[in-house]
Amino acid sequence: MIFDRLKRFSIVLEGAERDGPAAFSPGQAVSGRVVLELAAAARLGALRLRAMGAARVHWTESRSAGSSTAYTQSYSDQVEFLSHRDTLLAPPDNGEATVLQAGRHEFPFTFQLPETLATSFEGKHGSVRYWVKAKLHRPWSTVKKAKKEFTVIEPIDINTPALLAPQAGAKEKLARAWYCNRGQVSVTAKIDRKGYTPGEVIPIFAEIDNCTSRAVVPKAAIIQTQTFVARGTKKQKKSVVTSITGDPIPAGKREVWHGRALKIPPVGPSILQCRIIQVEYSLKVCVDIPGTSKLLLELPLVIGTIPLHPFGSRTSSVSSQYSVNLDWLSPIPEQPEAPPEYSAVVSSAEAEQSLAPPCRSELGDILEGPFFAYIQEFRFRPPPLYSEVDPNPASDNIRPRCMTC
Repeated sequence: MIFDRLKRFSIVLEGAERDGPAAFSPGQAVSGRVVLELAAAARLGALRLRAMGAARVHWTESRSAGSSTAYTQSYSDQVEFLSHRDTLLAPPDNGEATVLQAGRHEFPFTFQLPETLATSFEGKHGSVRYWVKAKLHRPWSTVKKAKKEFTVIEPIDINTPALLAPQAGAKEKLARAWYCNRGQVSVTAKIDRKGYTPGEVIPIFAEIDNCTSRAVVPKAAIIQTQTFVARGTKKQKKSVVTSITGDPIPAGKREVWHGRALKIPPVGPSILQCRIIQVEYSLKVCVDIPGTSKLLLELPLVIGTIPLHPFGSRTSSVSSQYSVNLDWLSPIPEQPEAPPEYSAVVSSAEAEQSLAPPCRSELGDILEGPFFAYIQEFRFRPPPLYSEVDPNPASDNIRPRCMTC
């Protein structure tokens, strides 16, 4: 039987690591091959391929219709992103089966991904998945199936004006306990931009004023919010990605964060364009106030895939074309060295030389670069030494001028 003759039936995608999924971007071509190994000659029907990609959500909620009646409400929805079909081995026109000899047989395939796709995602109440499935039809036998999943990553470039804009906010809260006013707590926070990529460090600038009679504790955290939508109903799941805790702030004191570092761990990018699944991030700065609820300040974040260019999106094209030495941009030391004496820099021999700029033959290939500027050096004689005796004294025959005339 063919079941005993079939040694291997699998799908191999180009660019995939061993035992790992391949990663693609929207608009790319996906190429691979279906591998078939036979221990002996076998009669086969058709070999068909299908590529699929979809977002699915599903959850249930318990409802109560009275004291003794309860039922479960189910919510589900689906959005299809990719659907491609191909026939890799078609049966002959006469309806007979195709006979393949023993050995290894490969059937290549390729298809184009759509320009708009959501990033692959696995959540508690939904997922975004992409896969390729092959079906081998055999006469008088069951259909043999093979499946291979792959990953799609939607590019999010944080080098855009909207994601490079600083984010800031302020909030205050009146602390009360047993109807007594214990004072006010206020927080002001700011971050450099809205868009970041995994592995970057977010510098947090914040001021926390504690005008209460007890110590408070400031904290900062990155929150991931997963939103699932089905039949007009939303289901959310929030989780803490990473967090830091500051030092307690005594009563009546102020704490200032001068760029407190919060590193982003490896997390999936934001999903903002899918109708039924959204993955959003935010930076929350909170203050734990004893005896009352927390003071929360939330700043929006977008986790992207294309990191920040060295000088922003507008100058990245220039910096990529020319390699420029920018060591002079290093920070200025707090106590700079004193400048050298003029006579130590310019000698008398150099002062005798011509002030004309060098000719082109002396410069060689320097003038061939994209940026060139020649700055003439100062080549004057050193100034005379300082003396308390005036070398040009005034003559005695000169009549002093009357300042009142």
